[in-house]
Amino acid sequence: MRIIYAGTPEFAVPALQGLMDAGHEIVMVLTQPDRPSGRGMQLKASPVKQLALKHDLQVFQPESLKPAEVQADIAATNADVLIVAAYGLIIPTAVLNIPKVGCYNIHGSLLPRWRGAAPIHRAILTGDTETGVTIMEVVPKLDAGNMISKWATPITEADTTQTLHDAISREGARLMVAAMHTLQTSGQLASEVQNEALVTYAHKLEKSESAIDWTQSAVQLSRQVRAFNPFPVATAKFKDQVCKLWFAQVAESSAVITDAAHGAGSIVQIQPLLVACGDGILELQELQMPGGKRQTAQQFVHGQHVQIGDRFF
Repeated sequence: MRIIYAGTPEFAVPALQGLMDAGHEIVMVLTQPDRPSGRGMQLKASPVKQLALKHDLQVFQPESLKPAEVQADIAATNADVLIVAAYGLIIPTAVLNIPKVGCYNIHGSLLPRWRGAAPIHRAILTGDTETGVTIMEVVPKLDAGNMISKWATPITEADTTQTLHDAISREGARLMVAAMHTLQTSGQLASEVQNEALVTYAHKLEKSESAIDWTQSAVQLSRQVRAFNPFPVATAKFKDQVCKLWFAQVAESSAVITDAAHGAGSIVQIQPLLVACGDGILELQELQMPGGKRQTAQQFVHGQHVQIGDRFF
């Protein structure tokens, strides 16, 4: 089929590759304009654009899809389908009406749970036991279209937003390729209406959410650290410097330590690196000090000359 593909970050790369591998004709790639990146703030192409250019695909990067001339350029592709994956711009109804067959989206949650911008992060933060991906029809209302297919996976204590992102991106690509095969061969896709009573919204992450509050439980802080890996990364102050916490888990029950005698944020054991919380003990496993690289807890302990009784704030 003739497909317009709208996507921007790494999440959207596997599906574009999968659709090309399946033999579909990508008549246009919509992706956000190049943005400044890195210390030099040089303009950098999105991961989707980089893949598209490798395959000599037509790339279109408007700031908005609302202007009539932009919509005319999209209509000129004579596309059958528009596929969306983390594109990042509002798609007007006029654009949704352009493809002959329909518009479909890869959404990183098990809809109707977690519509919105940060579904993977919010699923971990809230303590959901599973997440996944949904292939859905695109409609003007945010993430409200009928559901075509789903893939689910448990959320384990070892999962971060990064690990789940990678799995969801891969499986979302597989489901979308399968959906397009069905659409091409049968001319239609069965779908299920979302139950509006079960809808939750995954609001965009704010950097202010990254600061650790040690008076919270170890369970909640583990979720926060894992949800904010790789962005925006949970932070705590150590020796008056902002330390990034990349990975942490609730300490195993075998650690014979009680936090009653220690203030929240106090280091109660060095190997492994255990910190008292408002309820329970958190084991820090990967950290990063300003100007340094990500380190294991033991590298951090040696490099910072950590002692029992030192505190994170």
